[in-house]
Amino acid sequence: MSPEGKRLSNIIILGFGFMFMFTAFQTCGNIEQTVIKSFNSSEFHGSGYTSMSIIYGVFSASNLIAPSVVTVIGPQLSMFFSGLLYSGYIAMFIHPYTWSFYTASVLVGIGAAVLWTAQGNVLAINSTDSTIGRNSGIFWALLQFSLFFGNLYIYCAWHGHVHITDKDRQTVFISLTIISLVGCFLFFLIRKPDPESSPVNSEVTESLLEPESIEIKACKMFVSKEMLLLSVSIGYTGLELTFYSGVYGTCIGAMTRFGQDAKSLIGISGISIGIGEILGGGVFGLLNKNNRFGRNPVVLLGLITHYVAFYLIFLNIASDAPIAPEAGTDLESYIIFSCCSVGVALLCSFLLGLGDSCFNTQLLSIIGFLFRDNSAPAFAVFKFIQSIMAALAFYYSNYLLLHWQLLILVIAGFLGTVTFFVAEGVAQSSRRESDYDSI
Repeated sequence: MSPEGKRLSNIIILGFGFMFMFTAFQTCGNIEQTVIKSFNSSEFHGSGYTSMSIIYGVFSASNLIAPSVVTVIGPQLSMFFSGLLYSGYIAMFIHPYTWSFYTASVLVGIGAAVLWTAQGNVLAINSTDSTIGRNSGIFWALLQFSLFFGNLYIYCAWHGHVHITDKDRQTVFISLTIISLVGCFLFFLIRKPDPESSPVNSEVTESLLEPESIEIKACKMFVSKEMLLLSVSIGYTGLELTFYSGVYGTCIGAMTRFGQDAKSLIGISGISIGIGEILGGGVFGLLNKNNRFGRNPVVLLGLITHYVAFYLIFLNIASDAPIAPEAGTDLESYIIFSCCSVGVALLCSFLLGLGDSCFNTQLLSIIGFLFRDNSAPAFAVFKFIQSIMAALAFYYSNYLLLHWQLLILVIAGFLGTVTFFVAEGVAQSSRRESDYDSI
């Protein structure tokens, strides 16, 4: 196999490994709060929102040590052992206890930091300037297939269920644990790329062989002009990650006027998000190489898509849905016909996924370009910012009504888009200077 073929094969295997792992984990996150509300036990007193806030809070702090872990044991083993922590978190729901629930949340937060730093490193060392956009799109599309398969299973398993029984819960989480473990072992199929085939890849590898300087590099990178500009956009993806992966599914499940299928609609909503993510990742990632206009139009499309979704959600979902009890909410929304409401709710799911893919594929691409020689600390900073904002959003989701959460997203999305445009201007200037120097 040619060196380029080997690198492309590594990206595809990486995508499939994450697809299996996050088929389990993203499905878990999507149904977690609904499952906990249905769990009737005097031994368990947990909140799905609080758990996810802990995960992302620990995730953000652990990004300070993640690059060193990846350097010492390598990206392959880093992803494998991190994946085992994800699998343990999912398995905990088979027989949940409060102490194990929150302990597993802390461990997954640590594992997530190592996992995503290693993923960024593998993506960077298997890409060149001309393939980083394509590879980001391939990875993102494969990753988001996880939303499709996992949530399709939830829809089939819970169709017609008003209440989630212990047997329903155990069957689902045993299956999800096995799926997650399959993803862990796929990482062993990734092969080391040929260093001589790409001088840039060699520089990336050599930069990872200096563990004593990685944290210093990450701190310096965090306050660089380019990363400070991108930090607003990255922070917005953390806020909307919380909304589409946890809050919105809970809102749909709480809408009693959607009928007895409201719980199974959580699965269909997740599928719709996944379709949007896959479409966006495939189209905007794979076409990135041939895009004469840069990344800005894709990010602008993502913002417009999200604004349409936020407005329709405001009209369609009751304001107290994020914090409603297990019985659901009886408050009316502006759209009063249930047949229309269900269709609008699923359309919004698709738009949320499409907009998210627009932002994330372009952020992966621009970070991979600007910080290629220091990919591990760069992606650690990326995940640090994203996860700390996600932790904040999961925390306030316990208390804020829906319209306040949407207002926060609208403001953050606008600011993130403006600062991304400025950062893209810096990237284009850097590219022109690089092309000039190579003459």
